[in-house]
Amino acid sequence: MKLFISYLFLIIVPIFIFGYIANTILVDLYGKQMNTNLTGTMAQIRDNINYKLEDTQRLSDTLYFDESMPLEIMRYEEGWVSYQTTTKLLIPKFRQTVDSTNRKIWMSVYLKNETLPEIYNNDPPASDPLAKGKHWELFHLRRIMDKPWYADFPKEDYGKTVVWRQVEDDGRFGRISLLRRLVDTRNPLDLETIGFMRISVYLSEIFQSVNVDKFGSGSMLLVLDENDRIIYGSGENVPDLHSDYKLMDVSRFTALSENLPKLNWKMTALVPDTIIQHETRKINLLTVVICLASFIVVLIFALGVSRFFSRRVSKVVSILNLFQQGDFHKRFHYKGNDEFAMIAASLNKLGEQTERLIEEVYLTNLKKKQAELETLQAQINPHFLYNTLSSISRLAKFGQVDKQHQMVMNLAKFYRLSLNDGQTIIAIHKELEQTQAYLDIQKVKYGDRMDAEFNIEPRIVNYVTVKLILQPFLENALQHAWRGDHIYIRVSGRVEQETNSILFEIMDDGIGIGRERLKQVVSAMHAPHSPANRGRGRGYGIRNVNERIKLYFGNDYGVQLYSTPGVGTTVLIRIPMERAASQAPESLDSKWTG
Repeated sequence: MKLFISYLFLIIVPIFIFGYIANTILVDLYGKQMNTNLTGTMAQIRDNINYKLEDTQRLSDTLYFDESMPLEIMRYEEGWVSYQTTTKLLIPKFRQTVDSTNRKIWMSVYLKNETLPEIYNNDPPASDPLAKGKHWELFHLRRIMDKPWYADFPKEDYGKTVVWRQVEDDGRFGRISLLRRLVDTRNPLDLETIGFMRISVYLSEIFQSVNVDKFGSGSMLLVLDENDRIIYGSGENVPDLHSDYKLMDVSRFTALSENLPKLNWKMTALVPDTIIQHETRKINLLTVVICLASFIVVLIFALGVSRFFSRRVSKVVSILNLFQQGDFHKRFHYKGNDEFAMIAASLNKLGEQTERLIEEVYLTNLKKKQAELETLQAQINPHFLYNTLSSISRLAKFGQVDKQHQMVMNLAKFYRLSLNDGQTIIAIHKELEQTQAYLDIQKVKYGDRMDAEFNIEPRIVNYVTVKLILQPFLENALQHAWRGDHIYIRVSGRVEQETNSILFEIMDDGIGIGRERLKQVVSAMHAPHSPANRGRGRGYGIRNVNERIKLYFGNDYGVQLYSTPGVGTTVLIRIPMERAASQAPESLDSKWTG
């Protein structure tokens, strides 16, 4: 039963989790797809509205960009000239403009030149001139000079100043007007107004494509002005025109909006949430049916499988319980070549090898590594202490008390840094302080005969290193590299981006190392326990540092040695970029950065 229940939980629960996730994804995808479809539909409607607006604007372009019109309109001569301009130019051009479209338009042109006659119809005040169909009228500009919509018209930007607005009685008759100046372009820097155009069209023609049929039953498609008043609408429950959209209850709708920049209006679609909920219920029902069917199938299959494997599994569990209690002597066997036979063979082999591996591989190697680390660390300090005490003894012998005192104080500082609360891994800035303390000791001994320079990238001090990896090489240089009575040593540290590691470089201008001697030292460094190098003292400091770095950081890191006789020796020490637990000082000593 445990196997059966486990099988159910491991199979059935993921099925329902998958069903839940799949249902969530499908519902989300449906919502996104519906939103995409509605957004695309609204974009098509917007483009259709823009096309009709641009088509009307193209009618005004024929007059606005006509270069011959300003010359004729600006001729202030009455009589025959005025008659000729009106009959030969204006009337044919206005008729051509109006007749070039198949939509109802009412074009009113207002001219500044009052020597030209007005041409208009005496329509009753309460009538709609646009109801007569396509026609045009000609007035003098003074008729609209005191109109607020003319006084507030924006400053002229040649070819761009076009305004769509409901003026006069446009709102009452469901119209909207394109307003545009006529200008004299003979002086582009000072455009003079010579007239004004007003082309009125029905909103029903502009918004002919505003149809709610594509949005589903109960939806509404509204056109709102800049004050959120309803200008036009499509749908069964559209509120009265000019009512405030903000007062509508839209809590049961999903709202999508599309701007109509040419009109400074916007189009809003209200889609009932019931449409989305209806499709969501279909997806939920389908998901539940699939999950239940899967549950029944897996339930029957799990019952049969659990009965078949329960006996064999119980044997495996009993062996594992014995192993858990520390008894690795129990063995069992299955007939055949199936997976359980393989498991039995593997468990038998595991029991034979586990105790031996724990004792011989894990514990023995762990103790050996710890012993090697402790031995390597212990071998450094006595060697340096012996050399330093010998130097102090020589200073005492020759009566150089001040130097003796200075060297003792530097030695105390060196060992204070060296002990470091028993820590082997230290911050790089502490290693540099310890190295500087060692050089201060040697400076007392050698004086001006020794010059040392540091060039350390400030950012590396935030990382850690095995302690005492620099001092042994400085000690080797001061013991073996003298060429004449002066020696120069340079210590640098930088980040090597290619290997993501830190590289220390110690160079001296000493006598260098001969080829055979260098070969022996490098061999002892890389194979310290080989029969050829066992018991020899070649390159002890190099070998010691190299082994400690590899034990702590791995074989990818360690020491490299290069030398040219008569030129000097270079030591490269590579360690990984491992950050210190505590941050280094904010600034480095200037003697480290060069």
